[in-house]
Amino acid sequence: MIRWILIGVLTIGIAGTAFWGYQEHQDKNAILIQAENTYQRAFHELSYNMDLLNDKIGTALAMNSKERLSPQMVEIWRLTSEAISDVGQLPLTLLPFNKTEEFLANIGDFTYRTAVRDLKKDPLTDKETATLEELYKQSGELKNELRQVQHVVLEENLRWMDVQLALATQDEQSDNTIVDGFKTVEKKVEGYTESNTNASLTGTSSKEHEYQFLNGDKLDKNEALEKGKKLFNVNNDNNLTVTKSGKGSDIPTYSISYKNGNKNAYMDISQKGGHPITLLVNRTTKEQKISLNKGLEKAKGYLEENGFKDMTIFSSNQFSNVGVYSFLYKQDDVRVFSDAIEVKVALDNGDLLGFTARNYFMNHKKRDIPEPKLSVKEAKNKVNPEVKINEEHMAVIDNDIGEEVLVYEFLGVLDNETYRIFINAMDGTEEKVEKLDGTEINFAMRTRVQVSV
Repeated sequence: MIRWILIGVLTIGIAGTAFWGYQEHQDKNAILIQAENTYQRAFHELSYNMDLLNDKIGTALAMNSKERLSPQMVEIWRLTSEAISDVGQLPLTLLPFNKTEEFLANIGDFTYRTAVRDLKKDPLTDKETATLEELYKQSGELKNELRQVQHVVLEENLRWMDVQLALATQDEQSDNTIVDGFKTVEKKVEGYTESNTNASLTGTSSKEHEYQFLNGDKLDKNEALEKGKKLFNVNNDNNLTVTKSGKGSDIPTYSISYKNGNKNAYMDISQKGGHPITLLVNRTTKEQKISLNKGLEKAKGYLEENGFKDMTIFSSNQFSNVGVYSFLYKQDDVRVFSDAIEVKVALDNGDLLGFTARNYFMNHKKRDIPEPKLSVKEAKNKVNPEVKINEEHMAVIDNDIGEEVLVYEFLGVLDNETYRIFINAMDGTEEKVEKLDGTEINFAMRTRVQVSV
């Protein structure tokens, strides 16, 4: 009797396990089918949007009406955004595809900056027309490559889940047509010369992005080594290495690295004048012993020691036991956002942990700042009357087409949310409005401050 009871229990258990396994298999299949459908939709939408993008660029070249050209540029910008979104939905995170995404972003950046200006007063230049022609040609080539991949996918009924598996396992031997097709697309984009894309797509001239403020004599490697010892706060050079930058670098530099136990450090200094461009120290910070304000004094001292004058604190914040401080250059009581420097200080002993001055050296110069045509009161009248203004400054920022403009900078509150608002001091245009989240109220916004520390 007991034997039959045990057999019955085992039978029920086996049946239950089988049903559970079947249910799990069904659920897994449903998830896989849903993922596959999502990938297929994103891919075919990408191919469709690239077709439309190429057509819209071609149409823009054929247009003669300035009134119609601006909306056309906006449409191109919209399509590039959708194409980038489509790429982001594909399982390509393990496949280098950044050049293609960058190419699409550059098209969007170029067309957006063109669309927001008055093309009647400021029509396309010959250089911009040539850029548009080149983009038409290049987008056509990408369109054809994607069409080829799409044809094979449909012809051979290929699955995107196989792509994900091939990328995840890094199976170099597998013959994956989709992966090979996208590698071809990426390689083709990489082959486009910089003169056809980057230089003309930034919205500003290439000269504006050269390093303008490097002065002093040229350093040799030994002098760079001594500079590195001082900045890394070490006494010997046994653990220091110095490498000279090669051809093609945006600025001739010495790259200095340091490793000793748990402390790793790296920095770039200019060969001309030995100016620190970036610095990063990687070590574990211990228990906090100095305040965020004391860390600010350390950061200011570092800037003064290295010849950075007239810098004003813009924002400060604490992450774990590290203080992060952003500084802006101040000329005649006007804050210049382009000339930004960021400093990281360890709050256990005050050591320098990070520094970047790329924006500063790219943009810093003595500016001819005009007198504002609007008074503070007139500029405030341009702000939404529901905003309660708590702070005001004069500033120079880059507008949407890459031009430096003089603005009134207002920090205000609306419905318990904090906003930073920039009003053009010459004509009252609302140049930018930015919502600040909880930490940004203190740490503020970073217009053109590209942090790399």
